[in-house]
Parts: sequence; C-alpha cells; structure tokens
Amino acid sequence: MCQLLGMNCNVPTDIVFSFEGFRRRGGETDEHADGWGIAFFEDSGCRVFLDYLPSSISPVADLVKNYPIQSRNVIAHIRKATQGAVSLANTHPFQRELWGRYWLFAHNGNLLERPDLQGGRFTPVGTTDSEHAFCALLNRLERRFQGTPQLRELHSELAAFAQAQSRLGTFNFLLSDGRALFAHCSTDLYYIVRESPFSTAHLADADVSIDFAQLTTPRDRVAVIATRPLTDNETWTQMHAGELLCFVDGVPLPN
Repeated sequence: MCQLLGMNCNVPTDIVFSFEGFRRRGGETDEHADGWGIAFFEDSGCRVFLDYLPSSISPVADLVKNYPIQSRNVIAHIRKATQGAVSLANTHPFQRELWGRYWLFAHNGNLLERPDLQGGRFTPVGTTDSEHAFCALLNRLERRFQGTPQLRELHSELAAFAQAQSRLGTFNFLLSDGRALFAHCSTDLYYIVRESPFSTAHLADADVSIDFAQLTTPRDRVAVIATRPLTDNETWTQMHAGELLCFVDGVPLPN
C-alpha cells in the first residue's frame, strides 16, 4: 500500500532530512511508484507539490529536496495505486477549503466500500477511494459543526468517522487544517518526537546522517509521523490499531 509522512512542530521547520529518505521509497527502496505529493502549511496558505512520476526520480521531488521550506504542519504521500489511474487528480495530499481554512488529507489503505457523500457540497475530482472518503468526512463535519470546531470536538468526530471507515477496509490517514496534525492508525503508523537534548539521526533508506544539535535551539520540538520508521538509530513509537492522535506543537495531545 501507500506510504505516509507527516511533520508537526512548535516552530517552523524544514522537512528536508526526512523527505530525503522518504522519497526513495517511491520506486527505489520500495515499490510505491505511482506518484507522490507533499503539502506545507504557511500561516493561512499552503504550498502543494504533486507529481504522477515516482518520487525517487521526480524533478519536482528534487525541487522540494533543495528548497528548505519551513512549516509547522506538513503532509506527504507516495502512492501505490489500488483504486484509480495514475494521474495528478488521484495524487495525495488532497486539499479543500472549509470554514475559511485549507484542509489537507492523505490516506494509506484500501476501502472496499465508499462512504455516502449524503448530498454534501464536497465531491471528488479523481476516482480514488481516498479522495471520496475525504469528501465524505468534510461533508460530515460541515453538517455537524457551524464553524471550525475546537480540537477536542474535532478529535471526537474524526475518531467516530475513522472507526466506521476502518470497518470497510484499511484506513491509515493524516489530516490537518493548519492548527494541528491528526494521525489515524489502522495497520501501520509510527512517530517520533525530537526535542532537546538533540542527537544524530541516520536514515534507513540512504546513508545520510544529520546532527540535529547543530541545527536547532533548546526550545525546538518536532514530531515526525511515518508509515515505517525513517531512521535506523532512533526509537520510534508504534501506534496501535484504531488509535487517533492529535499532534500540536510537536507532541501528541492526551486523549
């Protein structure tokens, strides 16, 4: 299936190191060669980069690698197509506007049945089960709330939706509206929180190391979420099946 990568921080941070290992899983160290995408929140705006080429050879991925965009919330995805053709319209992350905010969504899994859109204003552009589920979720949120909900209210609604979708198939996902990063584990999802004292990390997919102590301040804190651990010399926390975490300022909030 697909691969997910997310980052949530307490200060704007670039994702260049993690992306260097992650992109190689798109056709070089793994089989996910059906397109990729990455999106960065910057204040109320977003930078979104998509390509239907494998991320390991994509010129757009080269641009992202060499362009240290700083953000507090990032979502990336490399695709192994299960539903829908290889195309830009079917490439994650998907983006929509709700209550004057951008929402970003990326999914890893395969839903055997698609949720009812229930006549809402959000409809898919492409043909993936993933985008269909995202639109169904936004329609549900718009019916449930009059405006942007508090994070705990949103967490509760997302948990109910994720539980229902998980009965229809595999539903690992990342979601953000720029305030926080939500991560739901259906089968495989790991995270790590990096904070002072920082150490050296080594990528699992490339012989690349970085000494975070040379690039950070003592107050910096960064959470990285991935389908599989990106480094081989750090301790990553494996999420449990059915677990939904809300990351704010680089840490998961208590449920």
